[in-house]
Amino acid sequence: MIKQYFAPRSKTAAAGLAVVLALGGFGIARASRLENANPPANVKLADANEGPSRTGFAPVVKKVLPTVVNISSSKVVKTPTGFDGQFPDDPLFRQFFGNQFGRGFSVPREQREHGLGSGVIVSPNGYILTNNHVVDGATNILVTLSDKREFKGRVIGTDPKTDIAVLKIDASDLPSIVVGDSSKVQIGDYALAVGDPFGVGQTVTMGIVSATGRANLGIEAYEDFIQTDAPINPGNSGGALVNDRGELIGINTAIIAHGSEGNQGIGFAIPANLARTVMDEIIRNGKVTRAYLGIVPQDVTPAIAKAFGLKEATGALVSDVSPDTPAQKAGLQRGDVILDVNGKPVMDSNQLRMNISMMHPGAKVDLKVLRNGAERNVPATLEEMPAKEASLNPQNPANQSSLSGVSVEDLDPQTARQLGLPPNATGVVVTRISPSSPAADSGLQRGDVIQEVNRQPVRNTQDFERALRNSKNETLLLVNRQGVTTYLTV
Repeated sequence: MIKQYFAPRSKTAAAGLAVVLALGGFGIARASRLENANPPANVKLADANEGPSRTGFAPVVKKVLPTVVNISSSKVVKTPTGFDGQFPDDPLFRQFFGNQFGRGFSVPREQREHGLGSGVIVSPNGYILTNNHVVDGATNILVTLSDKREFKGRVIGTDPKTDIAVLKIDASDLPSIVVGDSSKVQIGDYALAVGDPFGVGQTVTMGIVSATGRANLGIEAYEDFIQTDAPINPGNSGGALVNDRGELIGINTAIIAHGSEGNQGIGFAIPANLARTVMDEIIRNGKVTRAYLGIVPQDVTPAIAKAFGLKEATGALVSDVSPDTPAQKAGLQRGDVILDVNGKPVMDSNQLRMNISMMHPGAKVDLKVLRNGAERNVPATLEEMPAKEASLNPQNPANQSSLSGVSVEDLDPQTARQLGLPPNATGVVVTRISPSSPAADSGLQRGDVIQEVNRQPVRNTQDFERALRNSKNETLLLVNRQGVTTYLTV
């Protein structure tokens, strides 16, 4: 039974109602006249039997979205808390503890930090790829699928040097992404970034591949990024970068924001091939085991190419060979230029480091080397990278034209020890360098030990002056800086 309740109505209210009804009648009459004056609009409607247009990326997105997950992590951190902050100018507190109590004194306070990121399901049995910085130090990880199911995630392993982490959830028959071959990615290819930015839910942005092989950005120890202008915002980290077929070509990891937290059209993704290699190592061994050669490589600049008689500024110059390493055992020498590895050309020092580090210890490599103007093949057997070698990075010299404004002295045993060199080290130490000099611009620093000038050994200031007299406009220096040697062109 439906009951209706009405409020009492006065004569005034009734009159008001009559006015409203009258106005309503007037409106109806006016609309009727307009309808007679204007013909109806003949709107063409789409045929309900025809499917929607598929000139966009809807089919690709439909396939990819179920494989991208939201990752919510939390960890407990301790932060210092001063008593002054908790009891500001409290007279009762000061009466018992004095005015000086608590100044500069702090006690640790635990608080929980929360983070949001994305991940990609790469296996139906629950393996997920994401960034290391998304789950770094997390004590609790919650993975939310596109169908809103939630699972507790556990970290199988991480590799901070490439910012890759592998998670596992206890589930089966999950939708998983198709992993593409990132080595085939070309500048100008379509790129779709899929993730959960700002925690608002799954989103897709479109752009193109702006560059490949981006390195020396200072983001990670090993860099070989795919650059894209597809908008990548906070929360997209660990999400998928896919091509126009819906294949995974990268894991979104970083942006250049210039002081803003938002996207500026310059985003970077870890190539899928690198992410897959790291994941396989983590699943198989619980960690990433890298091979190493035992050299300090540096890029071949146009000036260095000219000094070494190279036609092109490509390859990796060996600026130092560590003792008792695969490089020394194979016979590599300082000043060698590595042109290719196992038949694949080497473009720069970063490419060489990446290629070698992704190989397994014990792998045999054939190096094509340019030495004193002649090419030769140098076979080498790689070994496992020691922890102390993992962070060793080459110097990147600049290209200048003269060596003015530099003062040097003979290197004595006492100075050598202070500079971290063996007592029997030879060369001349830079004691003064003008900040405005070309040498300073090239990277030469006070305390550097010059051991060669234009490939000629320098044992003392006499050798140094003699070599400079025979030098032309450009000078090639071999510099030892705290035990690590590098070539500089000035």
